[in-house]
Parts: sequence; C-alpha cells; structure tokens
Amino acid sequence: MNGVASEPPSLDAADYDPIQHLNLLFSHPSTVSSISRVSSTLQSQQNDLSAEISSLQTAQAYGPDSSLERMQSAQAELAGLFKKIETVRSRAIQTEQNITSMTADIKRLDGTKRNLTLSMTALKRLQMLTTAYEQLRGLAKTRQYRECASLLQAVLQLMRHFNSYRSIDQIATLSRGVGELQRELLEQVCEDFEIAFAKGEVGARKATLVEACGVMDALGENARARLVTWYVNTELREYRQVFRGNDEAGSLDNIGRRYAWFKRMVKVYEEEHAAIFPPHWRVGETLAMAFCDGTRDDYKGILEKSMRRIDGAKIDVNLLLGCLQETMDFEQTLERRFASEPRASIDTLSSADERTQSFNGSISVAFEPYLSLWVESQDKALAAMIPKYKSQPLLPPDEEFSPQAVISSAIELFHFYKLTLSQCAKLSTSDRLLDLAKTLAKYLDEYAQQVLLAILQRPGQAGASLQDIVLVLNTADFWHANTGQLEENIKKRIDSELVPKVDLSSQADAFLGVASAAVLALVNKVEADCEGAWREMKNTNWSKMESVGDQSSYVGELVSHVNAKAEEILAVVVKQQYARAFADKLVEHLAHTYIHTIVQCRPISEVGAEQMLLDKYVLTKALENLLSHHNPSSQPQQYVPPSSFVKRVNATMTRIDPLLKTLQVRPSPPEGLVQAYLIHVGDRSDTNFRKILELKGIRKQDQGHLMELFAIHRDGPGAGDKLVAQSPLLTPLMNAPGLGGVGVGASNLNLMSIDRLTAGPGSALSTAAQGAASRFDAASLGEKLLNAARDGVERMGTPAAHELAQQQGGGAGQNNAASINENLKNFGKFFRRDIGGLGVRFGKRDGSADEH
Repeated sequence: MNGVASEPPSLDAADYDPIQHLNLLFSHPSTVSSISRVSSTLQSQQNDLSAEISSLQTAQAYGPDSSLERMQSAQAELAGLFKKIETVRSRAIQTEQNITSMTADIKRLDGTKRNLTLSMTALKRLQMLTTAYEQLRGLAKTRQYRECASLLQAVLQLMRHFNSYRSIDQIATLSRGVGELQRELLEQVCEDFEIAFAKGEVGARKATLVEACGVMDALGENARARLVTWYVNTELREYRQVFRGNDEAGSLDNIGRRYAWFKRMVKVYEEEHAAIFPPHWRVGETLAMAFCDGTRDDYKGILEKSMRRIDGAKIDVNLLLGCLQETMDFEQTLERRFASEPRASIDTLSSADERTQSFNGSISVAFEPYLSLWVESQDKALAAMIPKYKSQPLLPPDEEFSPQAVISSAIELFHFYKLTLSQCAKLSTSDRLLDLAKTLAKYLDEYAQQVLLAILQRPGQAGASLQDIVLVLNTADFWHANTGQLEENIKKRIDSELVPKVDLSSQADAFLGVASAAVLALVNKVEADCEGAWREMKNTNWSKMESVGDQSSYVGELVSHVNAKAEEILAVVVKQQYARAFADKLVEHLAHTYIHTIVQCRPISEVGAEQMLLDKYVLTKALENLLSHHNPSSQPQQYVPPSSFVKRVNATMTRIDPLLKTLQVRPSPPEGLVQAYLIHVGDRSDTNFRKILELKGIRKQDQGHLMELFAIHRDGPGAGDKLVAQSPLLTPLMNAPGLGGVGVGASNLNLMSIDRLTAGPGSALSTAAQGAASRFDAASLGEKLLNAARDGVERMGTPAAHELAQQQGGGAGQNNAASINENLKNFGKFFRRDIGGLGVRFGKRDGSADEH
C-alpha cells in the first residue's frame, strides 16, 4: 500500500503493536497523503467485523441448539424435581400419622405400667414404714437401743419418700407419729443418761448407754449436741461451783488447782466415759474447750477486779507471768492431745492443722490486756542488766581472748532478747509486741552507749587495751548484724498493720558508729607509738639543710613503728572490711600529723621542703603495703596490694604536695614564689599566702613587697576564675601557734564533730594542721560527741566556740545521752558510706570480703 517492502503485522496476532504498524504504513513523509485511504480501509474492515459478529450472535441465539432452548429445558426439569420432592414429603407426613395412630395404644399401656409400678413401690414402702414404725415403738418401750438405732434410720429414710404425700390424711398422721416417736426417743435417752450418772450406774449400764448414743446419732446433729452439752455441763458443774463461788479457790494463786482438777476429770472421762461416746463426737475436745471458755471468763473477772482494787496495789507481775506461763503450758498440752495431726511451731508462718478450733490462746487471751505489766517488768530487768554489764569483765575468767571473740554480755543480752521475743510472740502479736520492740530498741541504744562506748572511754593515758578494743569492734559488728535480723523476726511475728512501725535501723547505725569509733581507737594506738618519730622530725633543723639525701632518719623509724603496730593490730582484726577501714583511717591520720609537723618545723628552706617531699614519697610507698599484715601469705614478697587501696593512699598523701612544692620555690625572684603559690595552692586568700611566707621564715619587713605582688597577680587577667576563695589545705593552718595568734590544743579538738572525725581524705586533710590533737583519742570520744552536738562543725577551731563549749558544758547534761546516741547513728551512717565505697557488705558472719 505504501511501497514498503516489510510485511505488515496481522491484525489477528496476539502480540499486535499498532505503533509498529503505523510506522510501517507511514515510514516516509510522502506517505502522509495516503492517510484517508488507510482510514477508509480500516473503517471498512471494522464494518465487516461488526457484521460478522452480529450474524454469529443471531445464529447462536435462534439456532436449533441455542442456549435459550437449553435454559428452558433446564427450568422444566427443575420444576419436575420440585414436584417429586413435594410428593415424597406428603407421603412422609402420611406415614408418620399412620405410625402415631398405630403406637398410641402402646404409649397408653407404657404409662399405665409406670404408674402401676410407682403405686406398688409406694404401697410397699408404706407397708414397710408402717411395720417399721410399729416395731420401733415396741423396741423403744423396751429400750432395745441397738435395734432402735438401725430401725430408726430406716424409718427416717422411708419417711423422706412420703414428704410429697403429706396432703393425704393417713400419711400426715403417720408423719406426726414418727416425729412424736423421735421426741420420745430423745427424751428417753437423755433420761437414761441422767439416771445413770445421777445414781452412779454408768459402769453397769455402759452397754445400754453406748447403744443409746447410736440412737442419738440417728436422730441427728441437734440431738447429739444436746446430749454432749448436757454431759459437759454435768461434768463441769462441780468445777464452776468450787472455783467461781469461792474467792480463795478461784484466785490466781490457785491457778494450778484448776488445771489439776481438769486433769483428774479427764482421767475419769477416759477411764469411764470415753468408751460410751463415738469417737467422731470429739466429746473430750468439746469438754476441754468448754473448760477453757469458762476458765477464760473467770480470769477476765479476776483480773478486772484486781485492777479496780481500792488500795491501789497492782497485780504481782511475777504471779501474772507465772500464771500466764502455766496457762500456756496447759494450752499446749491440750493442743498436742486433741490435734488431729501435729501443729506447726510458733515460728512457722502457717499451720497445716485445719481444725476449726485451737487451744492456743483459748485461756491466755484473758491476760493480753495486762501484758503491759510484763513489758514493764522486762524494761526493769534490762535496766538492771546494763549497769551489771558495765562492771563485769568483758570475757569470763575461764575464756581466753581470740580475734573472733565477742563480749560475753552481748551473748547474754542476745539470748535474753531471743527468749523475751519468743515469749511475747506467743502471748500477743499486737500492740504489746510493738511495745516490747520499742523497749528492746531502747536498751540496744543503752548498751551501745553505756557499755561498748564506755569501754573506749576508759580513763588513763593508755586508754582501752588492744584486746578490749577488738572485743568492742567484734561486739558492735555482732549487734549490727543481729539488729537487722531482730527487726525482720519481729516483723514476721507482729500483726501486718503494725509492721511499718517496727524500725531498728537507727540502732544498727549506732552499733556501726561504735565499730567506727573502735577502728579510730586502733588508729590512735598506732599514732601513740609513733610519737618518737614525729618528735625527731620536729627536732631536725630544716632551715639549714644543704642537700637532699635518700630519706630522713625519722622516716625509717616511723615506718618501722607503723608496720610493727599495724601488724599487731591487723593480726587480731578478723573481718576484711574493718582491716581496710583501719588502714584507710591510719593513712588519713598520718597525713594529718605529717602536715601538722610540717607547721611545727618552720622555718623550712627550699632544700628542706624537697627533702620532706622525698620523705613523703617513701612514707607513701610504705603505707601502700599496710594490708599485707592482714592474713599474711607464706610468700610476702609476692603480695600485691589492692589497687583501690593504693589509689586511696596516693590520693590522701598527694594532697600534701601543693604545700611542699610551694615551699620548694625560692623567694627570689619574688614573682616565682607568687606564681608557684597561684599554681599549686590556687586560692585568693592573703592570709593563706602570708602563711606560706611564715613557713618559709621570711621576715615580716620583707613580706610587704611579696604581698603586693600577690595581690597584683591574683587580680590580674591571667588568674581569672581559676582561683578559689580559700584553700581547703591552708585555711585550717590559720590557727596554728605563732601564725594566727591562736593556739591549737586538745581542747579545741573537742569541738570537732563526729562527721569530721570520719571524713574522707579531702576534708580530713583540711583539718590536718590542727596539731597532734587531731589524732583520735578514744578516751575523749564521749566529750567530742557531746561538744559536737552542742557547737556544730561550723565553729570548729574558733576561740568563741571553745569558750561557748565551756560555758554550756554544765547546762547540757540532760541532753548528753540523746546527743551521743544521735551522733553515734550519724557516725554509723557515714561509716557505712565510707566502707560501702570499698564494695564490702557489713553483717557477714563469715568474715569474708571481696578483694579490693
């Protein structure tokens, strides 16, 4: 058509592409003129296709085998099928009707047979009931109770079948007769029991009475309860007459007679009466519970009457406790006797016994409102024990000291607490147990203050011995652990609503405070042994030293004394956490003393300061091995100190470096000394800078120029915000003798708070220049605590605070005990934090600790 040689695609092809076809038709601009011819050709082709489709549709719709004919045929067949179904359904209905008419007579016959069977059964039962009723009446008259029991059960069972026929007169009459016969049997059996017991013929008529109990079982629960109640009242009639009507017999003094009487009665019951009653009646248990109920009511009346006495005399506590103990023993006896299975102990949270009643507390509950008297007696007993513990030896004469030993009074007090708590938990788990817990807490504080702390405060230059201090340390640790266990034990026993009110954490903190005080007392033992070495350091002329040697002679002596005494102490300190606490505190106090001695060695030359820095390094290396004396190994040369302890030793001792490095700088040129001060000390205080000048021995007339330079460099642009107002290292040095006009004596240390005594390396070194008095003295611990409570940390080191402490000393006597207790608790809390940083858990009884 367009002269193109390529064969055009077929329009019938499945993959026909009209674009490709158009490109073939119009492959050249010259073919555009044939567009109309191509269009007409396509239109003609479309018309031919449409005509062909129409003819095919017509042939399909109206041909001899068209789909319309097939649809009409299918509809006709479906209509025929529905007609056949309807025919089958109508035939089924007709068949059912025929069968129903055929079986109607059979159904009537079945109903007649069933009604006839029920009638015959009812008549047979009625005959049996009538016969049994007549036989039962005859047997009841002749008191043949064995046969009556079985026959009565049959009559009652048969009578239940006729409950729905009571509208019939004859049945109603028979029912009334059976009921009347039951009442007659009940009264007759009760009469037989009364006559037998009244005439003392129980043994002779035992067989009849046993059979009569079978009749009461058949009569039901109410009849059985009536007979048991009568028997209990009969047996307890004499008890109620004797112990309720006679004041003397019913008094608390004769409580043993009550229980003796019951035991005799139970013996008679078991020998003569127990065989009469069936075991499942539990007559003995009912008898015991009735006795307990009556006795409890008697005790309530007696105790109320005793408390209302006009003469004001209270119940004798010993008598009350004796009666209570005897009563509880009696209750336990009954509990063991009548329990269907063994009951759990008092320490068990739940009991396996599922009985509806328990004898525990059935009588003793009457004493509970008066247990406050018992708690008061325990308070008095403990109050008498504390002075005795203060005066008695720490260990029995026949017991030798051992590193694990605990003061014997602590063991005795612990057993007393354990016994008292167990007794009270048996008596009451409510307010009385809470009152006892408060009393126990009170005397734990008293024991910590008046017994343990008093040992550390023993007078004399030497104070408490090493063994005594170790005993105090072990005892404080013992009570610190057991106080927590005591609190948990009380919480397990006390009523749930009172659990939040039980808190012995402050007592545990107080004992931890005593342990910390004991550790400080051990540190004081070492420091006292090192006085000679410190004296030698002070006697050295540090201003005339010309060259730096290996180490000063005092260092070797100091290290020797420290190692010897530390080895002696650590050999008897068992627990790792206390050995570590001792080593930490010893390092801190040696650092304090070192700085104080530097102050007393002035003037110090640059060479002297350099020698001191070298001595400090030697001392630091020696202190790193302090813990090697605790549980020493067979190969000491292989000992590696804990990294945390080495880090702490270096941190503590390194804080001395700024002072010594500043003293190493020559005063000429003056700018060098000022710059060294600003770099190493780094504060803006004129007083502290003047302190350095005094330590270097610079004359006062030469200090003016240096002070002016210090002010210029301090306020210059280079200093900025890098400088602090007061150096924690140099500020306490202001009160040293000759440097501020105020002396630092032992009396000023009394103002030190307990927190300052236990501060970490940073704050501890801030008090280093307060002199030898800053070393802990166990003999003055109580005074320190009292003065700290009065004056506070903020007044430490000032003359006004010292004078105020002296003025207030007499007026604060009534608050001393409370102040000591509060400071001990704070002391313990700080000690827990301090040692807690080592990863050591307090309260371990095995003495183990993690390696640090």
